[in-house]
Formats: sequence, structure tokens, C-alpha cells
Amino acid sequence: MTAPHDVRPPGEAAGGRLRRWYRQSLVGHPVGRDFRQLWIGDTIGQVGTQVGTIALPLLAVSVLGAGEWEMGLLATSENLAFLLVGLPAGAWVDRMRKRHVLVWGDVVRGVALLSLPAAWLLGVLSFPLVLAVAVVMGVATVFFDVAYQSYLPSLVPSSRISEGNARLQVSHSAAQVAGPGLGGGLVGLVGAPLVLLADAVSFLGSVVFTLRIRHREEPPPREGRRPLHVEIGEGLGFVLRQPLLRRIVATTALSNFASNIGGALLVLYVVRDLGLSEAQLGLVLSVGAIGGLVGAVASGAVMRLLGEGRTIALVIVPASGAAALVPLAAGRDTVVAFALLAVSMAVYGFGVVVYNVAQVSFRQRLCPAPLLGRMNASVRFIVWGVTPIGAFVGGVVGAQAGILTALWLGVALELVAVLPVLLSPLLRMRDLPRGLDAHAAAP
Repeated sequence: MTAPHDVRPPGEAAGGRLRRWYRQSLVGHPVGRDFRQLWIGDTIGQVGTQVGTIALPLLAVSVLGAGEWEMGLLATSENLAFLLVGLPAGAWVDRMRKRHVLVWGDVVRGVALLSLPAAWLLGVLSFPLVLAVAVVMGVATVFFDVAYQSYLPSLVPSSRISEGNARLQVSHSAAQVAGPGLGGGLVGLVGAPLVLLADAVSFLGSVVFTLRIRHREEPPPREGRRPLHVEIGEGLGFVLRQPLLRRIVATTALSNFASNIGGALLVLYVVRDLGLSEAQLGLVLSVGAIGGLVGAVASGAVMRLLGEGRTIALVIVPASGAAALVPLAAGRDTVVAFALLAVSMAVYGFGVVVYNVAQVSFRQRLCPAPLLGRMNASVRFIVWGVTPIGAFVGGVVGAQAGILTALWLGVALELVAVLPVLLSPLLRMRDLPRGLDAHAAAP
């Protein structure tokens, strides 16, 4: 008896489904080639970055003997650029080809990092040099990140921006899972300076794939440009005039300020006070990052279940509460401390990633294309500009009152940070506006 024509032979079923999924997916879309290059390049850079994220503070602690004040100063230097050049960066990026900004951002970061292992090999490594590299890295990251978020909407269809952000977030979360554990283990084996060498190479590897992007955008003509302060004001004004966006920015900024109070001291607290090794610290961060990976994969399902608005309002609440497990690990044995830290970071990572996918996709859809760079720079200026202040506060409080006091202060402010979105119309909104006209008519 002949099988019906719509039933595939067993050997072809799985392959056929896989081919159909690929054709229908973002990477299989005709415009998906350029997105793939961006995605692969970013994945390479993210793995190296996560390896280096643990190596740089460990370099300060283990090689240079940094204490609470120095660690606060290092974290301040890493994020200072968001406060200093965050606003004009958006106007400058809107005047440039964003692909060029991405390439040069990676090149500058790679070369800056190379100077640290070189100085160590020559015997001239110093804490001021580490701070200088942190500042340069921060400036390059500001421009890269603004260009990155503003470039994505030109590489994927508008209806699939959330999908693109989710895929990029999967890579970021996967790198967070693998990178810190690998970095901590490598620091234990070969030392922090040589691990930073791998981080530098990853940035240069990212450049190769970014250069393969075929999409070319023409910057606005010079004759149409207005004074820089006028263009900066347009981006900042757009953010401040949108009531829902104001709430989201307020919560994100307060949360970043709070998390950096304790985050500046985390490596010192875990290695010195809790007694975990570099490899154990890396493993804690990797285990915790699994929550972020699950959040990236599940973000679409969560938004379909709760709705976009309620997702933004609700998922950040348990994430902020989980921060309390970090200071609660003090005085515990190594196994319990390890478990508390891992659970805290997993819950925090899940909530923050789902929150970010939802709110970044919302603001990318809401904003007109010519304003994207300035809008993203304005948001990042507000939400990341507070991070060096938080890190500085963490260093001062830690040096004067102890690390535990600084950690509990961060926890208290994390809980306050959820109020702008929790006590807002977002809690009653399933679907968020798709553009300015719809936004004006929204409740």
C-alpha cells in the first residue's frame, strides 16, 4: 500500500523539518547573512570579553595587591566613559557609518588590552596603567554599543527585531556561562596577564566577521547637520518625553547604580573574604550565567505568556531580591557560600536578560530610525552613567565601613529600583506600542 503523498519517509522527516526551520528562521532569511556575520563576530568577542572580565580584577587583586579602595577605583574607571562621552557618542554615531564604528571599537579594545600582558612581560605593569586601559576600553565600548544597538534594525526586518535581540542575548549568555569558568581556570594555570592576551585576540577576531557584513549605510549629508548640542538634545528629549520609556530608564539606572556598589567589590569579597579560589569564582559566575542563558532562550515565551508590558514590570522583581543571597554567603562554609552565590546570580541573570530583551526591543521599535543612535546613547548615558558613581560609592563604603555594609546597601537600593516599573501602567499592559502614533494613543 502506497503512503499518502504528504507523509515523508522516516529518513527525510527530521532533515525536512530542519531545512524548513532554517528557511523560516532569522539566520535563514535572505537578509540574514549580514545578521549572521554580526552575530558570529559578537559571539567571538563576547567569549573573550567574559574571560577578560574576571581576569582584569583578578590581575589587580592577585598581581598588584589591590584593596577595597583600588577595586572601587578600577570599577569606576571601567564605566567612567558612559558618564563622560555617553551623550555626544550618540550624535557622533548617527553621523558615521556604524559598521566602521564597530570595527574601530574592536580594534581599539584589542590593542589596549595587549598593552597589559606586554607591560607585565617587560616588568613595568602598574595600577595606573590598568586604570588607563580600563578608561580606554570604556570609551571604545560606549561607541561600539551605541553603534551596535543602532545597526541591528537595519540588518533585520522590523517585525523580527525581538528575535534578533534574543539570538544575540543567547550568545551573550552562553559566553557568560563558558567565559568566567574558563577565565578563572586559566588565571589559576597561567596567570591573569596571559589570559588578557586571549581577550585581546578575541576582539581582533570579531573584526574579521564585522568586515564581512555587506550592508552599507550612507551617513546623513554634512549640509543637513545641526549643531552637536541640538542633535544631542533631540535624542535626550525623545527619551524624556516618552512616559513608558522614562519609567524603564529610571528602573534600569537605579538597578545599575545599586548593583555596581557591590559589583565593584565582588571579586575581592569572594576571593579574600569567602576564601574561594580563582577557579571557583569563575565557576560561580558560569553557573550563575546559566540563568541568563535560560532567560535569553525563554524570553519570547515569557513575553507571550505575560505580555510585553507585564514582563518588563514583573521579571525584575525576583531578580532584585536574589541579590540578598550574596551578603548572606558571608561566614558560611565554602560549599554553602558557592551555592548561595550561584543561585543569586542565576536568578538575577534570568530576570535581567528577559527584562532587557523586552525593553530594548520596545525602544528600538518605538524610535524613528534617524534618532536611533542618539536615543540609544541617551538611554545608555542615563542607565550606565550612574555605574561609575555606584562603583565609587562601593569603594568608599567598603573602605570605610566594610564590604558587607556596601553589599547590603546595594541590596536595599536594588529593591527600591523596581518601583518605577512596578507602580506603572506597564503592569496593566499586555502589548506595548509599535511606534510614536500608537504610543500617543496608548493608555
